Order: sequence, then C-alpha cells, then structure tokens
Amino acid sequence: MRLLRTLVIAFAALSVVGCNTDMWVQKKSAPLSESEFFPDGAATRPLVPGTIPRGHLREDGAFYTGIENGKWVDKIPVAITNDLMKRGQDRFDIYCTPCHGRLGDGKGMIALRGFQLKRPVGNYHSDRLRKMPVGHFYDVITNGYGAMYSYASRIEPQDRWAVIAYIRALQLSQHGSVSDLSDPEKAKLDEKVEPKKEGAEGEGH
Repeated sequence: MRLLRTLVIAFAALSVVGCNTDMWVQKKSAPLSESEFFPDGAATRPLVPGTIPRGHLREDGAFYTGIENGKWVDKIPVAITNDLMKRGQDRFDIYCTPCHGRLGDGKGMIALRGFQLKRPVGNYHSDRLRKMPVGHFYDVITNGYGAMYSYASRIEPQDRWAVIAYIRALQLSQHGSVSDLSDPEKAKLDEKVEPKKEGAEGEGH
C-alpha cells in the first residue's frame, strides 16, 4: 500500500512538472533571423561540406557530369522519347534561343544585336560542334563556357539531357540525308511525294 501511495505521489509530481510551458516556449532562433552567437551574425547555418540530401546521392557520374572514365560521354544516358524531345525543345526555346537562335545557328537576338565579345556565339551546325561528344554540351550547360554562364541552377540534370537531345535533332535537321533513313521511312517519304502529272507544265497558257 505504501508503494502504491509513493507511485501515485510521484506520478502527480511529474504531471505538475509536465504542465510547465518551458517545453514548447523555448529560446530559439527563427530561420534567417539575426544571431549574436555566431561570428557572421546569422542564425541560419550553412550545410556541412559534403552534405547530401536523402535521395540525392549522385552515383551515376555519366548522368550528372557528362564524363565517364575521364572522357566526355558520346551517348545520351537517358531514353530518347517524344516527351523528352518536347521538354528539350521547351527548355531550349527558353534558355538557349536568345543567343543561339531557334535553329541553333548562333543567330539569336542577343548575338544579332552585337553581343559577341571575344568569340562568336556557338553555331551547333559547325563541323566542330556536330562532332563534339554530348558530354561536352552537358559540361557547358552545367559550368558555362566563355561568355556563357552556368545554367546549373536553372536547368535540372534530366532537362540538360533533354536540351542536348533536341540540339542533336536540330543538327540532324540541317545535315541529314535520305540515306540516313530506314527503308520503311524512305517508303513513307516516297508516298508523300506526288508524281508529276504529264502535260501539267504549261497548262493554262
């Protein structure tokens, strides 16, 4: 009985202590507020170097850097789909056309208005860039090149590959030939070409 009485008293004492508001009214710093504790005066602290958010470990070096075994990758490391191409065109129109133009020929409005600096804006249809591995384009989007600044904070890795896929499509559109088509594709092309009618020339004269 004495033990039970002791437990009841202890429980009651703990209950009284638990009602104290110190548990939820604490001295703390709100995000982005000022602090007198840290030398830089900011309450919000930078991430510890090397910190990686859960689910963001970038183990696929080719996908996240465009480099594999010390060399630029020569194959886009994602599946090329219609949705990817449409996304690439969308991102290209937003971020790339002001300088590179809609055709990727380096004749965007910024370039046409004289923003050339030390070198002309890149023309994707030049022999040099047509032969350049896709990893090079990924590196340029990520880190910038010459007067072009980094787009890493604006274009996500997946979208960078989408843009590159669209750039390759632009290059093929300007340098492709019938010999690049498969036999079924050639047949479809032939169906779209209407045969010239005899005697059509000179009709109406």
